[in-house]
Amino acid sequence: MSARVWAVANQKGGVAKTTTAVALAGLLAEWHQRVLLVDLDPHASLTSYAGIDPDSVQDSVYALFDTPPGVDLIRADVWPGIDLVAGAPALATLDRRLHDAQGLGLVLASWLRDLRDRYDHIFMDCAPMLGILMVNALVASDHVLIPAQTEFLSLNGVRRMARTIAMLDRSRRCRLSWLVIPTMYDRRTRAAPQTLQALRDEFGHRVWGEVIPVDTQLREASRAGRPPSEFAPRGRSVQAYRNLLAFMLADAQPREALA
Repeated sequence: MSARVWAVANQKGGVAKTTTAVALAGLLAEWHQRVLLVDLDPHASLTSYAGIDPDSVQDSVYALFDTPPGVDLIRADVWPGIDLVAGAPALATLDRRLHDAQGLGLVLASWLRDLRDRYDHIFMDCAPMLGILMVNALVASDHVLIPAQTEFLSLNGVRRMARTIAMLDRSRRCRLSWLVIPTMYDRRTRAAPQTLQALRDEFGHRVWGEVIPVDTQLREASRAGRPPSEFAPRGRSVQAYRNLLAFMLADAQPREALA
């Protein structure tokens, strides 16, 4: 069965993209699903989370945009059942170096095509800006997850993502499914419930009906280099991610052709 490919993206940083990718991958691996994580962010937080120094990485996603990679980029079992393609700071140079090149939007999709039969799920952790890497991720993905911190500055990041996806839909004449995930929700604050309501008012059914609560155990899991479900299996954030995953797997629809 061909893997489902998920882009985890928002045109704003610090919204829990990396945490969301690792949390969902960890839960799927517990169900004996084979998962590939792809780090598309020059900050390489996902790579660091896995205990790999991005500054010392030789074989990263960058190689796909340079020449066809002569080596296997996949690092097997960075956690049980989870493989990784590392990111590196050199990714930040791609837009400047390749801005005049043609046909770059399909690089990642072409490469992943041969990997889909090896995995059940592929998650791409995207950089928080629109460029070659994000376009590649959106073109390659079946679904887009948009983590959005429940504070007002996050609204603009979701709006930018919605416009980007709509633009891509028009150019490819198909509709890409996407879901906004409210993250870092702290019900003790005034901003969190107000922002959550604003997200639901503006984006309606595209906003997941639950929230990922603020939880220091997520930070501790990252520091320990372990998926949250392994670090704190009974934690409230892990239970929220379990609920999210159940919703994703039940609700995910393939791309739809536009009339």
